Amino acid sequence: MADMLERSAKIYVAGHRGLVGSAIWNNLLSRGYQNLVGRTHQELDLLDGGAVREFFDREKPQAVILAAAHVGGIMANLTYRADFIYQNLQIQQNVIGESWRHGVKRLLFLGSTCIYPRDAEQPMREDCLLTSPLEYTNEPYAIAKIAGLKMCESFNLQYGTNYIAVMPTNLYGPNDNFHLEKSHVLPAMLRKFYLARCLSDGDWKAICRDLDLRPVEWVNGSATKEEIEHKLAKFGIRSESVTLWGTGAPMREFLWSEEMADASVHVLLNVDFGSTYADAGVNADGIREVRNCHINVGTGKEISIRELAEKIRNQVGFKGEILWDSSKPDGTLRKLTDVSKLHQLGWHHKIEVDEGIHRLYEWYLKEGAKVD
Repeated sequence: MADMLERSAKIYVAGHRGLVGSAIWNNLLSRGYQNLVGRTHQELDLLDGGAVREFFDREKPQAVILAAAHVGGIMANLTYRADFIYQNLQIQQNVIGESWRHGVKRLLFLGSTCIYPRDAEQPMREDCLLTSPLEYTNEPYAIAKIAGLKMCESFNLQYGTNYIAVMPTNLYGPNDNFHLEKSHVLPAMLRKFYLARCLSDGDWKAICRDLDLRPVEWVNGSATKEEIEHKLAKFGIRSESVTLWGTGAPMREFLWSEEMADASVHVLLNVDFGSTYADAGVNADGIREVRNCHINVGTGKEISIRELAEKIRNQVGFKGEILWDSSKPDGTLRKLTDVSKLHQLGWHHKIEVDEGIHRLYEWYLKEGAKVD
């Protein structure tokens, strides 16, 4: 299959420093695409419509990958509901709108499988979108992402663009966010078990380095041992145990971020809008309906949060207990994607969760925690 973009094409990667954006950037480079454009948040605030327009006026990209988003875990989604809907809608409005105004024909929009109903039939097919209520905890974020994929779909139908929306499952990998409150479940668990193991081993040098890189509520490596122990205990991290949210019963699907990047670039380069949906014919009013053009990206495999925690504990080498705080929410009980459309479009995953956990821990020790 021939790539639909020439190697010389200028490609703007919004969010190129993030978990997926950085992996997409590297994947494009590995395929020979050298004319890449990226801006940090300090260089370009995607919430500022005027600044985004000036950027597009100046750079004139031929293709766009929208991997920038305001993201977080259950606690962040529940607490900062206005931020999640407002910021994501604004980013999408600015980047997708300016892409169209500047003649960009190929755009890839990254969403999330949280767009699907809380009680969606498993595994979740693309056509279960908008069939019943969303999970309450992340409803604002999900609505923003639904709006984004509908923007792509609508521009394609009205203007003949190729703006493709991909919905990744839970992602993890290099350059992940390991914030104890705002990160997703797998990286947060890995850091908790790592810090608990360091407490158990009395390795204060490693703990201080970790906290200097990622302070926990303003507590860094210069704090006293008592202050550090008190703060880590607030997040369930002790030398003898790690406390995690919920019951551990929910099932989750996890995809290595570099594989998400490879799938994303595959779709950008090889997939046309017309191949993303089945022609449903016309409805009772004689209107031809085109829906559910987005593409699930995942493994089609799931694991319980409890089993995941045990795998991470074993990888890190922590000998203490895993405790579960059932007063905290579990979130959706299952979120398994049906990836048959993605397979039909020519892409399959290769990295399973055991290998991924090993890779992430190795990366964390080398790049994240900077332990000698």
